[in-house]
Amino acid sequence: MKWSLNAIALAACAATASLHAAESDLAATATNQLGIDLHRQLASGDENLCVSPYSIQSALAMTFAGSDGETRNEMARVLHFPNKDDNIHASFLSLRDSLEETAKKSATLVEQTKKLGGPSESITLSIANRLFAQSGYDFRERFRKFVQKYYGAPFEALDFRKDAAGATQHINKWIADQTRDRIRDLIPVGALNEMTRLVLANAIYLKAAWAHEFNNRATRPAPFHVRGGAGVDVPMMRRQDRQFGYAKQEGFTAVSLPYVGNELQFVVLVPDDASGLHALESKLTAEILSQCAKLEPRDVDLSMPKFKFEPPTILLGEKLQTLGMMSAFDQPRGSANFERIAPRKPNDYLYISQVFHKAFIAVDEKGTEAAAATAVAMATTSAMVKKTPPTEVKVDRPFVYAIQHVSSGVCLFIGRVTDPR
Repeated sequence: MKWSLNAIALAACAATASLHAAESDLAATATNQLGIDLHRQLASGDENLCVSPYSIQSALAMTFAGSDGETRNEMARVLHFPNKDDNIHASFLSLRDSLEETAKKSATLVEQTKKLGGPSESITLSIANRLFAQSGYDFRERFRKFVQKYYGAPFEALDFRKDAAGATQHINKWIADQTRDRIRDLIPVGALNEMTRLVLANAIYLKAAWAHEFNNRATRPAPFHVRGGAGVDVPMMRRQDRQFGYAKQEGFTAVSLPYVGNELQFVVLVPDDASGLHALESKLTAEILSQCAKLEPRDVDLSMPKFKFEPPTILLGEKLQTLGMMSAFDQPRGSANFERIAPRKPNDYLYISQVFHKAFIAVDEKGTEAAAATAVAMATTSAMVKKTPPTEVKVDRPFVYAIQHVSSGVCLFIGRVTDPR
């Protein structure tokens, strides 16, 4: 007999002030490292890309909590978790608390400053975790309490045996509700069946205004070197600001744009050459991302394209196996060990069958709206500042971007723009 266990994480880019930066360091660092690994796996062609390493890590962290033996060792290596240190889960809790606190602080800031001409819209942030479980299945009570404690994830009983299609619709609706309908139909038709036993879901939604909006009237058609080729006119936003973060590195320029409250920022990494995207991506590291959280303010005259992406679901299972997460996918057969979720029997044990990811992002003169979703399917089987002229930065070629929580350095979204149209 073959059972399946599915884990889903849904994320929209969201970041907030971290009151516990030290406590969230483990989660933030691991998230950025996995984000770089997956970006390299996925950015092999010349297409736009948008992924949420925070979403993926949140789903896999809950799944990791139920792993044991060599499966746990492999997952720890791929996810950049300290294998013997359960503080990773406390770190994710601290990071989530920090993100939620940012939204609260931005609301207070807006209320205090809007009468003085400050921003009129605070950050909208929603984070929710839930486990959709087969009613009557033998889940360990300790695991249920663990994910409730560290991820705030209650169990909701569903009956995949009798109505897998209805359960799929129910979970997809929950995801859509949590993301203001930005992520729809995350779980493909037929991905869940009568053997499904659990879906772990993490949903995040963000809508964040710039600290200082771009002027709509300053947006003009301007050339963008689509996929590193000839220039094609696209709507190009422009703004000069003394509070942009700036750094010139070997082969690329980094610029950061703060959102309202200055605790969340949009990072742009622009290669020096129009065809230099792949060279930039090959040198991208978690350390570079960490440094972007500490860029010195500079007077920058920035031109940047508007863009909006709604890419289809990405399958991450093969990518994670390539990175070394083999036994979690029951490779070789019989090796998967998720004993901490449910008792492992010789002819009935859980394994990951697939990981789905889906994202949404829109960047314009007012700010950013973003969402993403990740589904991990598991189954069981029988076996600086000076008075100088502004620095001009034209983002007129393919570039890498990230949405980053400043105090922790975690990147909730990482992607690339090769064609903003």
